Amino acid sequence: MSSPVVLPLPPINAASKSSKPVTRRTRTGTSTTSTSTIPSSTSSPELSSCDPSDQESVSADEKNTVKEEEDPFPDFLWMTTEEPHRSRRIAILKAHPEVRKLMGPTSATFPLVLFVLAIQISLAIYFRNSHPLSFPFLLTAYIIGGTCNQNIFLAIHEITHNLAFKSIKANKLLAIVANFSIGVPYAMAFKGYHIEHHKFLGEDGIDTDLPSRVEALVLNNVAGKTFFATFQLLFYAIRPGFIRAQTFTKWHALNLLAVISFDLALIHFSGVRSWLYLVISSFFAGSLHPCAAHFIAEHYLMEGPLPIPDEQGGDEDILMKGLAQETTSYYGPLNILCYNVGYHNEHHDFPSVPWTRLPQLRAIASEFYAPLPSHASWPYVTWKFITDPSVGMWSRAKRTSKGEKIHENTWVSGAGAASKVGLEGEVVAQEDEEEEELGYASDRDDRKMKTK
Repeated sequence: MSSPVVLPLPPINAASKSSKPVTRRTRTGTSTTSTSTIPSSTSSPELSSCDPSDQESVSADEKNTVKEEEDPFPDFLWMTTEEPHRSRRIAILKAHPEVRKLMGPTSATFPLVLFVLAIQISLAIYFRNSHPLSFPFLLTAYIIGGTCNQNIFLAIHEITHNLAFKSIKANKLLAIVANFSIGVPYAMAFKGYHIEHHKFLGEDGIDTDLPSRVEALVLNNVAGKTFFATFQLLFYAIRPGFIRAQTFTKWHALNLLAVISFDLALIHFSGVRSWLYLVISSFFAGSLHPCAAHFIAEHYLMEGPLPIPDEQGGDEDILMKGLAQETTSYYGPLNILCYNVGYHNEHHDFPSVPWTRLPQLRAIASEFYAPLPSHASWPYVTWKFITDPSVGMWSRAKRTSKGEKIHENTWVSGAGAASKVGLEGEVVAQEDEEEEELGYASDRDDRKMKTK
C-alpha cells in the first residue's frame, strides 16, 4: 500500500493554477540562492528547499526568467494530508488498548487550582500599597506571578477538556473561578477556540492558533519576532476576532459577569494596584518568560526548511518529516510548573488523558513517541525563533481543508509489525471518535456524560 504524500501547497489562487514550474529557494543567512526548477505549486523559501546535490545548471536566460517569477516572500508549509494525530491515535489504541484506562478526569487539578489562586490573590493584596513600576512589584510579578498565571492558563486549558470533574458544567465553573487570577475574562472564549484548534489543527480560517499572512509579512524579522514573543497574549486575544468570531452564549456572559465582579470587588477592598498585579502577572506569563516558550514550541516548525522529495521516491520521508514537526513535545523540568503541557504530541493524540497521566502514556507507547523530534529547552526555542532566519512566523503547517486521510500503519515501524486493517480499524476509529468528543468537551456532550 502506498502512503499519502505531503506536498507544500499554497491557498488556491491564480498563480497556483498554472502548471509552469516554480523555483524552489533556500535562504542562507540573509542571502537567497536559487536551486533547480521543478514542477511545484509553491515558492516558499522558508519551508521548501532541496539538497545542493540536486541542483542543475541553469542558463543565463533561464536565470532571468526565474528572477521574474520568484515570490519575494516566503509561505507557510501547505499540507495536502490531514493532521497527524487522528491516525497515530488509532495506531496506538490498536497496539496498546490499555491506553483507554488512562482517560478521564484527575482529582489533582481542583486543589492545585485553588492553591495557585490563593497565592496570586494573597500577593495581589500584599502589593496593594506598592507602586506597579517598583522593582519588588515587577520582579515578583515576573518570577512568581508570571509562573503562577502561566500555571492558571494551563489549568484552564486542562479544564477545557473536562479533565477536572466528570461534569462538564462543573468543569466550566472551575475554569471561570480559575480565571479570577488572570484579571480579564477569557476562559469560555478560549474553550471554543481551543476545541477547534484540536479538531481542525492547521486548517486556515478555523484554527486561530495560526498566524495570519499579514502577521507573517509584518513580523518576518528579528524585531518583529521579538515583538510577537513579547506580546503573544495580545495576538491570541485579537486574532480570533478577525479570523473566526464565536457565538456569544450564556457561559460567555457568566464568565464576563463573574470575573468583572471579582475584579471590581478586589479594586474596591484592596485598590487598583492589586488588580494591576494580576494583569501584569498575566502579561509576563505570556511574554518573554521561560514557561511562555511553550506557545511557540508546540507547533512551530523549528527544524527549518524541509527538503524537496526527489525523483527516487523520497515522498514518504517528506511526509513523515513534515508530520513529525507539526507538533513537538518537550520533556524537561518546566513541565512540573505547566501541567505537563510539554507532552504535546501525547496531548493532541489523546486530549482525554489528563496531565498527570501523560508521562505514563508516553511510556506505554514509547515506540511511537521516541522517534519523534522533541525540544530539549523551552527558553532555547524562544531564542532560536527570534534569531534564526530560517525559522519565523511562516514556520507553521497549514491546510485548506481536512486533507487526505493518513493510514494508521504509517506510524508503525516495519511492515511485519503492522496491525490488521479493515473492520478492526473501523471499530477502533468509531470508539475513538466517541471518547474524543468527550475529551474535546463539546457542549452537546452533557447528555452523554450523564448517561455514563
